[in-house]
Amino acid sequence: MLFTSYEFVGFLLVCFFLYYLIPKRFQWILLLIASWYFYFQGGVWYPLFLFFTSLTVYLTGRRLAQIGQEQEAYLRQHQMDRDEKKAYKKSIKARMKRWMLLCLLANLAVLAVLKYCNFAIENINRLLYIAGTEYEITYLDLLLPIGISFYTFQALGYLLDVYWQKIPAQKNFFKFALFLSFFPQMSQGPISRYSDLSQTLYEEHAFDWRNIRFGLERILWGYFKKLVIADRLYPAVSYITGDPEYYTGAFVFVGIIFYAVQLYADFTGGIDITIGAAQVFGVRIRENFERPFFAKNIEEYWRRWHISMGTWFRDYVFYPLSLSRPMKNLTTFTRKHFGIKIGKRSAVYASTLTVWLATGIWHGASWNYVMWGLMNGVVILASQELEPLYKRFHKRFPGLKEKRAYAAFETVRTFLLMGCLRLFDNYQDVKTAFGAFLHMFTQFDLSMLNAEEFSYLDLTGADYLIVLFGALLMFAVSMIQRRGSVREYIAAKPYPVRYMVFALLFFSVILFGAYGIGYDSSQFIYNQF
Repeated sequence: MLFTSYEFVGFLLVCFFLYYLIPKRFQWILLLIASWYFYFQGGVWYPLFLFFTSLTVYLTGRRLAQIGQEQEAYLRQHQMDRDEKKAYKKSIKARMKRWMLLCLLANLAVLAVLKYCNFAIENINRLLYIAGTEYEITYLDLLLPIGISFYTFQALGYLLDVYWQKIPAQKNFFKFALFLSFFPQMSQGPISRYSDLSQTLYEEHAFDWRNIRFGLERILWGYFKKLVIADRLYPAVSYITGDPEYYTGAFVFVGIIFYAVQLYADFTGGIDITIGAAQVFGVRIRENFERPFFAKNIEEYWRRWHISMGTWFRDYVFYPLSLSRPMKNLTTFTRKHFGIKIGKRSAVYASTLTVWLATGIWHGASWNYVMWGLMNGVVILASQELEPLYKRFHKRFPGLKEKRAYAAFETVRTFLLMGCLRLFDNYQDVKTAFGAFLHMFTQFDLSMLNAEEFSYLDLTGADYLIVLFGALLMFAVSMIQRRGSVREYIAAKPYPVRYMVFALLFFSVILFGAYGIGYDSSQFIYNQF
């Protein structure tokens, strides 16, 4: 059930009316039923995988809580000296760790088999071919449940928080099942934390017209970005990346800009619908974007783009990995053999590259995403190594940072750098992506960018004007957001102005939305992850 389908709109309306008609104590139960119905529409067998994750993580969380309670009771009832207490706590921690690892590995194994098994088979077959054997492993016809990467990571984040005793384990299985399956965020995230989402997910919510209106306005803005901008640009991006031998040089540069706008409008549009739909029910979901195209370097960009994913990898992979025993051993080894300077960096660099490798693999089972992840890590590390050079440069030109022109240069530089890295995302293989990048410098010809060539991209002059208007509107909204909420800003205006703005936005979606055959819009890009 796509967010942009008539079925979803009808489904949301039915849920909305029932939600505020039934007794408030049953509201979370309605959301649970609606969420599992929503997920069932994606595939008959999909709920089985979601149920497995929900049940195993819930039971493990309860077991960890029980072990913790047993420890507290035992310590109250028995007098022990410091060493005995330390040894006892260590044994309890080992028990908890075994339970945690068993559940974590079981759920990661399900994700790995469903999402990466055929990728592994493909590479094994390639090695067998190189070795000269005719034997070939048969590919498996496996299901890939919608949103499995999102809900698996959300579940494992909860599990680790319980293990680290940051949050109490949820006692009610059905409430935990709702936390994992809450339908607005099932398809493309964000990856919510239990400590955040649970604050409003289980509460009783009275009808609040202001809150509901803000939610509907956010949904409408998401539809505008998705249907008017992202889906309209989709054919042009597909033409450019689908024929890399013809669309070279300057058109690669055009493709970088088009795809950046398309991806941003598509992904943030979906998140807008997610946050808006949740707000209609009184549920608060954290923001997943913070004006990423205003970032002045790649590190800042990743603090602003897909925030929930970045913080998940930081908190649950980078920090534990960088402080782990293997990394401490690596630091000791490199200090001894390569000196203090390299020794200080080795654990951080190894952890950073591992995290970005995992991030790339999380996005997709292909070498393109592996290379995309590693290249992000390499650029970030290179930037850190060049930090002393940056400091000397700014010391030599102290007033440069305060100039708007230099800030604009940093922003454009970061935008183009990220666009180049996305070549691994939108070209079919690593070789083609590298070739497209080189062609921007070796075959750059501005004469290619003429009206006739642009007309071959399946867009009319009116389409380009609509995209330009939409992109400028997104930019204007981002500028206003630097000073506060756009919806709050509009809400402060007189009624005629307020309703005229959203009437124009509504009719823009209806009149200028790019709809396919049967008035169906295209799939959201991040649904594939």
